[in-house]
Amino acid sequence: MAKSKLKKTFLEPLGKNNPVFVQILGICSTLAVTNKVQNTVVMTLGVTFTTALSSWTISLLRNHIPSRIRMMVETMIIAVFVIIVDIFLKAYYPEMWKQLGPYVGLIITNCIIMGRVEAFALQNKPLPSLVDGFSSGLGYTYVLLAIAVIRELLGSGSIWGIQILGSWWTNWAIMIMPPGGFFVLAIVIWFIRETIMKEASNG
Repeated sequence: MAKSKLKKTFLEPLGKNNPVFVQILGICSTLAVTNKVQNTVVMTLGVTFTTALSSWTISLLRNHIPSRIRMMVETMIIAVFVIIVDIFLKAYYPEMWKQLGPYVGLIITNCIIMGRVEAFALQNKPLPSLVDGFSSGLGYTYVLLAIAVIRELLGSGSIWGIQILGSWWTNWAIMIMPPGGFFVLAIVIWFIRETIMKEASNG
């Protein structure tokens, strides 16, 4: 029974309860980093790390956090893990850290993290909370990666900095601009809801 609950907890954020195309959370990242696949991978790994460990930590402490300062404590715990991500990138990947600039620090404002903490971690034990946080991060990751692949390919003719399209291709400048993130996000959400999710519900 416990294994089936953990499996359900893991699978829901990947599909019918996905934080991006179902809950429409965390979409600010589509403007910030999805013009390059490499930046998107780093950002989504940071969000997944933060979401999983923040949920786990807050679940451990949930019975000891006074309700009147609950949000402040949650924000402080999330900030600790964001700082760890920021320090790690600055120490080992300084060029990537420079490219992402302030966006790493802004992970703390990602509403997926606070959403999972409030909706799940405060009501559940540490292991399910860890699984939920990790899976929510994965659900966020694959949607943003799909957007990043489309934007970088159409906007720069490359993926991960490797040129894919030849000189015949005219880059779409709008794809590397913020509006491109919104356009592609809308198309991806529409496609998933109208095809994959509809087929799953009918099946």
